[in-house]
Amino acid sequence: MTEIEKKINDLRATLRYHSDRYYNDDAPEIEDFEYDMMMRDLKSLEEQYPEFDSADSPTKRVGGKADNSFDAVEHTVRMESLQDAFSKEEIFDFDKRVKEGAGDVQYVVEPKIDGLSVSLEYVNGEFFRGSTRGDGNVGEDVSGNLRVIRSIPLKLNTALDYLEVRGEVYMPKKSFERVVDRQLLNGEKPFKNPRNAAAGSLRQKDSKVTASRGLDIFVFNIQQIEGYELNSHKQSLDYLRELGFKTVPYYERVDSIEKAFECVEGIGEKRGELEFDIDGAVIKVDDFSKREILGSTSKFPKWAVAFKYPPEEKQTKLIDIEITVGRTGVLTPTAVLESVHLAGTTVSRATLHNQDFINEKGVNIGDIVTVRKAGDIIPEVLCVNEKNSVSNYVFPEICPSCGEKVVREEGEAAIRCINPECPAQLLRNLIHFCSRDAMDIEGLGPSIIETFVNEGMIKNTFDIYHLDKEKIASLEGFKETSANNIINSVEKSKQNDLGKLIFALGIRHIGEKAAKLLSSHFKNIDNIISASEEDILEIEGFGSIMAKSVVEFFSKESALQLVDELKKAGVNTESLSVVEDNRFEGKTFVLTGTLTSFKRSEASKIIESFGGKTSSSVSKKTDFVLAGEAAGSKLDKANALGVRVISEDEFEEMIK
Repeated sequence: MTEIEKKINDLRATLRYHSDRYYNDDAPEIEDFEYDMMMRDLKSLEEQYPEFDSADSPTKRVGGKADNSFDAVEHTVRMESLQDAFSKEEIFDFDKRVKEGAGDVQYVVEPKIDGLSVSLEYVNGEFFRGSTRGDGNVGEDVSGNLRVIRSIPLKLNTALDYLEVRGEVYMPKKSFERVVDRQLLNGEKPFKNPRNAAAGSLRQKDSKVTASRGLDIFVFNIQQIEGYELNSHKQSLDYLRELGFKTVPYYERVDSIEKAFECVEGIGEKRGELEFDIDGAVIKVDDFSKREILGSTSKFPKWAVAFKYPPEEKQTKLIDIEITVGRTGVLTPTAVLESVHLAGTTVSRATLHNQDFINEKGVNIGDIVTVRKAGDIIPEVLCVNEKNSVSNYVFPEICPSCGEKVVREEGEAAIRCINPECPAQLLRNLIHFCSRDAMDIEGLGPSIIETFVNEGMIKNTFDIYHLDKEKIASLEGFKETSANNIINSVEKSKQNDLGKLIFALGIRHIGEKAAKLLSSHFKNIDNIISASEEDILEIEGFGSIMAKSVVEFFSKESALQLVDELKKAGVNTESLSVVEDNRFEGKTFVLTGTLTSFKRSEASKIIESFGGKTSSSVSKKTDFVLAGEAAGSKLDKANALGVRVISEDEFEEMIK
């Protein structure tokens, strides 16, 4: 293999990895600008060396693949991506190509919203279906989650026979900040940027979670229309507004590429002041007949171009480092900066992640550093420009909240306080305990819990079960009805399965699924408390770290006291899972693809009711892979490993 071919292949592999992280995992690891530059390098090399062309190159793909957890939707009109430009010269080159193909044209310039592209379909003026872009040809049906976005009209002002529009679902900056604050309060890993947050929120299994995230949408294109004739892009945007859509803002029609670029610069100047995130501006040929003449390449239309703004960076002085303690006891450092204007806002704080990050960057108080807003929202320290300190900053050896010694366990980046009585962890532990996946106490959200803590009504977890209705009703902003609802929800939570209680206790390394396994294996909390590491390791899927964590948690006097108080309050500590028979005992199932007769959750419950269990990944220990429509990589892996693959019909026979 030649050096050039190796470079091309390496670029393709890197781009595929980051594309998968961005589109399908909603967890990007690099900035868009860095990705765009790699894509540009690959395009250039493929043009120079066509002998290394490949049909599956990232340059020939659009977006991500459809997620198998949602029904697949085939797009009748392909949802194309846009050609990127990074300089004025490239914009003028685009104009030259347009004029060569279609003569003089007018352009429409609009912001490029940084979100998740979706299709909305209407039949007889009523919302019929909504889907993601996916790979441009096939997306995923997310109709239920799109319905909870209030700016999406469910009924149009005019009952057109059929209409398909394209829009960008995004998370407003204020909504993003609220979501991140909540994640940090809960000790969760926060979303990296609004686009990542919007994509993750739109793919939720529970539309109530989607509704709570404050998503919004801008519609920017008509894909198909029956019952009305349109001739230009601006006309179509104006008409969409008449129909009741929230269209992309600040769009303007101009007569020349010079004026178009002035609009691009104007949008860029107001970028930091917008309530939503943009990563560029789009220039489109206005006349639809001219678009027809120009056509498209295999990847993008020839009648549009997206100018991408570079990320803004500034230098400033790091004047202090503050340490906060999260729900799980993790100590998190925050840089306190001399205020600097960045991407339209004043920045005075930035994340430093952990001690390893500080050591890698060589950061300490007094240094001059470069800061940038990740996704134009969360400030982060990129590097040290001027080292004014002798050494790097070192974390304190004691917890700033409770004064106990902190530890860093082998193999972990985090430094944490392991004192369960640490005051800084109380609020976060309470929020986790009451959350939906834990005890699911409706009405006890973060702000209300904080109010009760500040009022001295909750000083520890079991105080939740001794809340006084009259005391709640007497607080400002509360009434008898809301007090009743909270008390009723608290009472209802006492009947939860043991698995929810175990997860609610916040044992390190024990997630929701592991908590269910502990519950079903040991049947009651006393058996779990008395179990040894060896006993717990008998549960398939449990490793030594998880087993050790459970034993250590219940070895603490404070944990035993908490369990005792919860029992006294009437909280259920028994497993409620009912096994009809043991036909699947010792068997592990993996579910993949779209099931038609069951929801995945329903199939999982059936398997568990027969003594089996489900796993999210295929291995040699997997007994059955239940494959629905559009099964993907899990099916391939099952075939490669020789794991038995069963259809829904076979599964129904097995459970008769």
